[in-house]
Amino acid sequence: MNNKFIAYCGLDCEKCEARLATVNNDEALRQKVAVHWSELNGVEITPEMIHCTGCRLEGAKTPFCESMCPIRQCAREKQYETCADCDEMERCPKLNTIHQNNAEARRNLANG
Repeated sequence: MNNKFIAYCGLDCEKCEARLATVNNDEALRQKVAVHWSELNGVEITPEMIHCTGCRLEGAKTPFCESMCPIRQCAREKQYETCADCDEMERCPKLNTIHQNNAEARRNLANG
């Protein structure tokens, strides 16, 4: 996959507000993302946690992306560039959690 901004799961990191807040050093956006993600996930996420340059790029990652994302962990263990390299992609329950709510992510992997 040529576009390094496409995450292992197919999400587009260039559109991610955490990445935008990081690369633009936008504290207001970082605060907004922390509040929104806290509400979505039912856990406390602080603005200090909102630092990410992209899932497959060198640099900062949010705590979830760095060490808790099961999709990223799996793809890295298998040394896949993205989940598109995996024969189990279409039936993967981990990946389905993203794709059931984000058709663009599925298309990004399919169009690799």
